[in-house]
Parts: sequence; structure tokens; C-alpha cells
Amino acid sequence: MPTFSTKSQPVKPVNQQPSMSTSYRIPKSDLQRLIELLRCDGYTVVGPKVEDDAIVYAEIGHIDELPKGFRNSQDPGKYRVEQTGHKNLFEFNVGPHSWKQFLFPPRAMVASGTREANRWTFETPPEQQPKFAFLGVRSCELAAIAIQDRIFLQGSYVDPIYKARRESALIIAINCTVAASTCFCTSMKTGPKCRIGYDLALTELEDGFVIQSETERGRSLLTTLKPDEAIDKDLEEARILEQRAVEQISKQLDTTNIRDLLLGNLEHPRWDEVSTRCLSCTNCTMVCPTCFCSSVSEVVDLTGDSVHRQREWDSCFNLDFSYTANGIVRNDRRSRYRQWLTHKLASWYDQFDSSGCVGCGRCITWCPVGIDLTEEVAAIRQPPSSNRMLPVIALPNATCVLTKETKE
Repeated sequence: MPTFSTKSQPVKPVNQQPSMSTSYRIPKSDLQRLIELLRCDGYTVVGPKVEDDAIVYAEIGHIDELPKGFRNSQDPGKYRVEQTGHKNLFEFNVGPHSWKQFLFPPRAMVASGTREANRWTFETPPEQQPKFAFLGVRSCELAAIAIQDRIFLQGSYVDPIYKARRESALIIAINCTVAASTCFCTSMKTGPKCRIGYDLALTELEDGFVIQSETERGRSLLTTLKPDEAIDKDLEEARILEQRAVEQISKQLDTTNIRDLLLGNLEHPRWDEVSTRCLSCTNCTMVCPTCFCSSVSEVVDLTGDSVHRQREWDSCFNLDFSYTANGIVRNDRRSRYRQWLTHKLASWYDQFDSSGCVGCGRCITWCPVGIDLTEEVAAIRQPPSSNRMLPVIALPNATCVLTKETKE
């Protein structure tokens, strides 16, 4: 923990309604009070917890469920959770989950039909949706939620499921104080400090939190908590911890003219090279907090008298995702990877006036072969003649299963 030379000042008790322009301080025990207040108000509180050797997002009822003392180490194709013995609750970086799963659920019923006396009745499901309070939302994830708001709320067609869940959601953000080797939010101007899009924002200190509100809902919660106004020592400690995260970010993505760069190099040999490594496994799209591809299927019961139209997450890496009446449009991994990267970093600007990437690094960490999109863009920036072809490296612990045909 850094040491400070700032002269200590007396705590200023708050005797009036908290201001949205002022920083306050609460002890760590008040986080439990905040969780209880939200649960009493009908919210399902969702936050980080350690499950199955990963830090995931799930319902929580007590601060003891938070990943106290844990950190996660991340590299391309590698993720490990470690108990390091520190006393902080949020001293880690994003894992495989994103908040997307709660606002844009992986599976949702969008319509149903029932047959009675040879007559079908169709209806849409009721719009009653869960009321979530998200605890521990990082700055890159706030940016991802804002991107999905543009996709589902601000276009010609509004998604009713997303709309209902988003309007009732309350967001408690947390400023990053450490960074993973796969983070590049500074390149995307999405972090690591939370700027907008939250109701409350926390910075974790050694023995408490600096807390700010941005909305009336957040200010109402602060009023109930009755926090003290943060003193200079608190603010300086928070600033140093937040700067530590900035200084730990080593990965960079050059976004200069990136749209024209990618769309102007659709036949660059790097697409062939990356296709020799890509498994088309869809991991990058499943962990991405902004990807929104989905497909719709009809699920019929055994009697044939009831049918549900079900929407599920899908991926542009799936072979049949581009199926049309004339066949599959993107029938090789080269074209599917190129579609994903050029959409995420280039044509997304044409659709939504922003990048589709927030620099969270999940796609790098959770790619089984460690494909790094920042390296792929850097390679495409090089003229084809100077673009070195990387050797294909055998994966460790790979298992070869011989079939009858291969044996023969």
C-alpha cells in the first residue's frame, strides 16, 4: 500500500443530502449495508465470486462471498485465480463473465403458441423481468453496456427484454486498481477509471471506499448510508491506486484510421496466417461483452400442441451462421475470423458510430490458442511483403484420437 505525505484532515460529517459532485468515504462494512438495502428494495444483487476456479458474476447476499484476497493472472490463452492473502475485495480483473448475460440473456423465449381444438393461439411472453443491482462493474464494462444500449435501445427496433432489464438495473461500479497483461482499455479510452454510466462508483482503499454518485438513485442510496465526506488523504490514496492500474497496462492497440485499415486490407496474407491458428471455437464471441449475434429456433413439445420461439446467443464463427438459401457464405475460418475482426473494429463504426471493442482483453485471455487481436491489427499495418508468417506451434497436452479411418 502506498504511503502518503498529505497532512491528515478531520473527517467532515455529512449533515445534508449528498451531492453528485462530491466524493465521500464509507467503511468496508457499509458495503454489506448497501447490499441489504438493495435486497430490501427488491433488487437481485449480482457481484463477483469465486466459482469453478474463476471469478464469475452471480447472485450474492453477503460481502463474505466476494473474492477477498484473490487475484487473477491472465495471458493469451491463460487464466488462473490465486489467493494472495491481501484483504481487498475487488483487487482482480475481469473474468469469463460479462454483465451482458443479465441484460441480454443467453436464452430467452420471445413467443409461444398453443393449440386447442385445432386452433392455434400465439402470444408474446409477459414483459416482467428481473430487477438487478450490479456490484463491481469495471469501466470497460460500463462502456460495453453503453454500446449494447445503442444496439438494443437506440435503433429502429427496440428489444423489449433488454429494455425492461436495463431500465430497472442499478449499477455500482468499481475503479480498477490493478490491471491484467491482456487489458488495453487505455487504447480504447474506456478506462481504467469509471467516468460515466453508473449510479455509484467505488474506489477500494485499504480500510474503506471512496464513493461517488452520478444519478438520483445513487444519491438516494448515499443519503441512507450517511457517509462522511472524503478528505484529501482519501482522495490522494484513491488517485495513486487508480494510477497504478494505468501504469500496469502494457498492451496497446493503435486505432489510428483502423476502420479504413481493416476494410482496405481484406486480402492481406495475415488473414490466411491467423486462420491456421483459429479453432473457430466461438470463445471470443461468447466472452465478449458487446457481441450480440443470436439465432431463433422453434421448440415443440412432445404432444405437438405447444411451441416456443426461443432466441439464443450465436456466433459469426459458427459455420451455419451465414447460411442462406444459396448456401453458406463464410465457409472457412479465414473468412469467419475476418468477419469478426472487421466488424468489431471497423464496420461497427458504420452501424453504431463507435468501436465494438472496449479493451477488456477477454477475447485474448479465453482464446485457447492465444490469438491476440492487437497483434493481428499490428501485423495488418505492415505491408504484405514484410509480414512474417508465424510458425504453427503444437499445443501442449494435445491428444490425438485415432479413428478407424486414420489407422487404415
